Amino acid sequence: MNKTIALVTGGFTGESVVSFKSAAFVESQLDRSKYEVYKIAVLKEGWYYEGPNGVKHTVDRNDFTLMLHGKKVHFDAVFIMLHGSPGEDGKLQGYFDLLNIPYTSCDALTSSLTMNKGYSKAIVDGISGLHIARSVQLFENSNQDSGQLLTSLKLPLFVKPNNGGSSIGMSKVKSSDELPAALDKAFNEDSQVLVEEFIQGREFSIGVYSGKNSITVLPATEVIPSNDFFDFEAKYTPGATEEITPGRMSDEEKSRVERIVKDIYIRLNCRGMVRIDYFLQDGTSNFYFVEINTIPGQTAQSFIPQQVKAAGMNIGEFYGELIEKALEG
Repeated sequence: MNKTIALVTGGFTGESVVSFKSAAFVESQLDRSKYEVYKIAVLKEGWYYEGPNGVKHTVDRNDFTLMLHGKKVHFDAVFIMLHGSPGEDGKLQGYFDLLNIPYTSCDALTSSLTMNKGYSKAIVDGISGLHIARSVQLFENSNQDSGQLLTSLKLPLFVKPNNGGSSIGMSKVKSSDELPAALDKAFNEDSQVLVEEFIQGREFSIGVYSGKNSITVLPATEVIPSNDFFDFEAKYTPGATEEITPGRMSDEEKSRVERIVKDIYIRLNCRGMVRIDYFLQDGTSNFYFVEINTIPGQTAQSFIPQQVKAAGMNIGEFYGELIEKALEG
């Protein structure tokens, strides 16, 4: 008997537009001979399923069910494809835990912690072979000004919302006079901002997931943006970035990276698929951890589908493996 799957998308942030694109791609790849899929939009104005005729059916939030054609639809599992809040910060995960409905992502605690870039770095600090750029975490009510930052950090700097995604609100600062505007831009997106030193090196993004064969590391993607850094435009504009999958690494680098990212996955108690961004520093090849994304994008331009293909896997079967792992509990 087919499993009934809720594919949750939307969200409360500017990333909702990406969430809908990701969900549309996942929906197009899921095996309908195994899964009956209902795409559920979770928005501030309401939670609903839109049927083939365009009619919107409201989700009963008391038990996360739908009433269709006089019958109540219960879900066997949830495929969370919602970037930002409430799908990536642990809120939905806690809700589904209370309802005892399995889901494909990390649990509530891990999701909440990893949304905070500064906290994530503090937890993974100490993993053998992992390096972290010098940084300062700012809070909305702190009195630290840009001049004080430059006494402890060296230019160039990255300024980014601490809890954001898709590089929204992110800036690369090359001179001191650019810093105040960059801070304002980041604080417009979040009440916490991370300011960190720029690491010169090759940029990579790598998928890791827990499936039928325990923890598996996918082939890494090397990122060569045409812009000055991998911003929102570079991420979601076809052709704006050169992406090489598998990325160019020596056998030693590949082996070391796989060990480190597995250690990150375990240290953060991850489940499902995640994406880890890192640099290999020029001159040393040191691994510099950038961030982890627990609901990585699944658009046609996204890294995980590229990496699944490079690993010789079928993307629909990959998504199915995530669902089956969630159903195991």
